[in-house]
Amino acid sequence: MPSTQESIRGVPLWDGVAFRGASRIEWSGDRIETVADDEPAHDDLCVIPGLIDTHVHLGAYSGTGHADWSSWPLITPWEEQVFHIAHNAQKAARGGVTTLRDLSGDERQLAVKRAFDEGIQPGPRILVHGAVGMTAGHGDLFIPPHYPHRGRVADSPDECRKLVREYARLGADGIKIFTSGGVLSMGDKVGWRNQTLDEIRTTIDEAHALGMPVAAHSHSAEGNEIALAVGADSIEHGTGLERDQWDRLIERNVSIAPTLLINDAIADGRVNVGEEAQAKAKDVVAYRDSLFGDAGRAGIRFVLGTDANGVFVQFGDQMEEVRLMARMFGWTAERALVSATSDAADVVRMGDRIGSLAPGRAADLVVLRGRPWEDIEDLRVENIVAVVSRGRLVHGALPTSVQTGAA
Repeated sequence: MPSTQESIRGVPLWDGVAFRGASRIEWSGDRIETVADDEPAHDDLCVIPGLIDTHVHLGAYSGTGHADWSSWPLITPWEEQVFHIAHNAQKAARGGVTTLRDLSGDERQLAVKRAFDEGIQPGPRILVHGAVGMTAGHGDLFIPPHYPHRGRVADSPDECRKLVREYARLGADGIKIFTSGGVLSMGDKVGWRNQTLDEIRTTIDEAHALGMPVAAHSHSAEGNEIALAVGADSIEHGTGLERDQWDRLIERNVSIAPTLLINDAIADGRVNVGEEAQAKAKDVVAYRDSLFGDAGRAGIRFVLGTDANGVFVQFGDQMEEVRLMARMFGWTAERALVSATSDAADVVRMGDRIGSLAPGRAADLVVLRGRPWEDIEDLRVENIVAVVSRGRLVHGALPTSVQTGAA
């Protein structure tokens, strides 16, 4: 079949690590062929890699009407939900996010992932982690107590091992565990133990044996300690990041997705949640804010992870999260941008493919107005000129585009 080569010429390029100056970038399909110096042509624009959100939940209502966030997934047929999952992912791509890691996915997210991977529909890259949690744990308590149709749980080491194997059979990319309670789950407390150490260790042992990374949800110092003790590959939220944990986190290079926007929105009452969730979020934010600034300046590996589900954090709010991270951690603009591109790519084990712009890498890129590696305030959705995902233009228009047919 004929292939089509496309290019952007003379646009300042930040490649995921450093500024390269005015450049020519050429790609064919989902492969960058050339990145080279070029004569300046569009000095008001720039090119950066597509952003990578390491923590999302795609399975929420994505229409233009109104739906209750907690009941909609329970009453909507799975076949219908798949279309909402795909639409949420496409929204994110139009907002400059070309890779999404869904933490607590199943057959629905995996179906969309495969459809995008096979080119059936245009869409960003999706990675799916299956959740291994307990009865009455954080993952289970999103569902009202008397609702009979419930998701997967595991209540012994053997059940944990089996569930990991089932996710591997489905084609999941990784596993999610819970080492504390949560904010939005119904009836639990943030400090609740979620599973025994034997259960968690078994989950991680089996996941790692099958080549699957493990992300640990934690909203407490104890939860962070458990995640460190059992060898989790990343910590999600990381609230309660006590100072005596910092050296170990840095030494082991464990990443943390801080999910700042969602907890702020719940705590401030900007989203429709119950009093219980708001009260928990207020405690979480106060605890977090007393520790996170110094932790970021100390060198903790924070990466972009929003917890976006299209309700509390929109698919398109990721750039706002990066700006908030820069302010929270006292980072330079370039350090913040690295956390959402090349470093996030390493965290999701795709650093050799995405997160940076170089020959042989994937053709995921964003054309913006401004210089976000110099001023992070330029990283805004309203500054997006074009988004290319998997080599295909999914939003806007390229400033220069040359197409040549090749046999």
